[in-house]
Amino acid sequence: MRVFSYASRPSWMGFLTAALMGTSTVKAVELDLDDGDSIKKAAKDVATNMMTYYTGMNPGDNPGNLPDPYYWWEAGAMFNALIDYWFYTGDDTWNDITIQGMLWQAGENKAFMPNNQSKTEGNDDQVFWGFAAMSAAERNFPNPPEDQPQWLEMAQAVFNTQAPRWDPSSCGGGLRWQIFTWNNGYNYKNTISTGGFFNLASRLAKYTKNETYAEWAEKAWDWTADVGFMTPEYRFWDGASDLSNCTPINQIEWTYNAGVYLLGAANMYNLTEDSKWKERTEKIIDSSGVFFSQDPPDVMYERACETVSTCMVDQRSFKGYLARWMAQTTQMAPFTYDKIMKRLRASGQAAAKTCTGGSKGTTCGLKWTEQKWDKTKDFGQQMAALEVIQSNLITRVSAPVTDDDGGTSKGDPNAGSKPPKTVPPALAYSITTADKAGAGILTALVLIGIGGSTGWLIWE
Repeated sequence: MRVFSYASRPSWMGFLTAALMGTSTVKAVELDLDDGDSIKKAAKDVATNMMTYYTGMNPGDNPGNLPDPYYWWEAGAMFNALIDYWFYTGDDTWNDITIQGMLWQAGENKAFMPNNQSKTEGNDDQVFWGFAAMSAAERNFPNPPEDQPQWLEMAQAVFNTQAPRWDPSSCGGGLRWQIFTWNNGYNYKNTISTGGFFNLASRLAKYTKNETYAEWAEKAWDWTADVGFMTPEYRFWDGASDLSNCTPINQIEWTYNAGVYLLGAANMYNLTEDSKWKERTEKIIDSSGVFFSQDPPDVMYERACETVSTCMVDQRSFKGYLARWMAQTTQMAPFTYDKIMKRLRASGQAAAKTCTGGSKGTTCGLKWTEQKWDKTKDFGQQMAALEVIQSNLITRVSAPVTDDDGGTSKGDPNAGSKPPKTVPPALAYSITTADKAGAGILTALVLIGIGGSTGWLIWE
């Protein structure tokens, strides 16, 4: 034990000075929403932290993959966020790895069905990569080399592989959650899969002016309403098993389900100027108010899990997609601007206040309503914070381009139309009635697991 003489002991003033010096070194993400440079700086800080999770650019690693426990589809969502980041800020720091990762994961048919995902990929997983390609086309993101797949071509390939999966044999149509029969959830038809298809179709219709895409968008919207996944009040439930003709419906609400239909409806309004699409867009904005707190006002939260601290890995990123699609909706349907920007500003400011964690003070929390770091860190919630912060730059950038209005990405209406074998050779076998029954049991077990963390909402 070391002994200090009275003269050598620090005074209370010394302790105070040391404490003040210590606190002065604590960093945080600062955000002034009225200053574009401040928003860009905050976005850069949060994005830099987010990219510490990604290792796909390193030698020996797999470009386009995130490490465990993060899912393949979240990497597609990440590249979309980075494409938007470049467009909002002009910073091309991560452009090369975005191009590298997306081309690597595009697969042989250019539709984001790579061999490394052939056993587990779902329709919703695939479409999030399609969103990234579509965003790259809409924002004139730097094009890949001419001998490589092009952004618009990749988005069309995703559409062309998903349209044949539209399944009227049960529930009158819709897309299944999973692509392959052996995956948990194959017998589940869910809103995000069909909604993703609707969103992509509407944006392709806007970009190319091809009526086929618009017809499919109408069909997907109508089915969602007819089957009951969308209520008359424009609230979106999660989905249902097709083994019981999509009844009962799992009445859990996620932010990204509202968001995926919102941007699709806004694109259809912009394309057609039809009053029904204007009304639908407005109604979704109104109904999505359930995801915004009253105290503090207008701050987004994931009501299905956040308030009871049960958000799983993928669910921690969902808020970011609603923010992304809300911002883009203001460009497709300008009448939405006042309602949307009020929410984006409040949510962006609250999210930034949570970004005080980690050694650099740029780690963001999950619960924006707390307006402070909640001592958690996760890739998805970091991405969500980036999305809502950079979305506040939407007023400072131009609207998406189209084929006849400045778009440079080359398309191919037939891309991906010859999909690869749906059964990997090592797993090839005949699907029997017993196999389908087994898939139904696995689906039921998955839904029981979901209900354990969020099922309380069904009985509200």
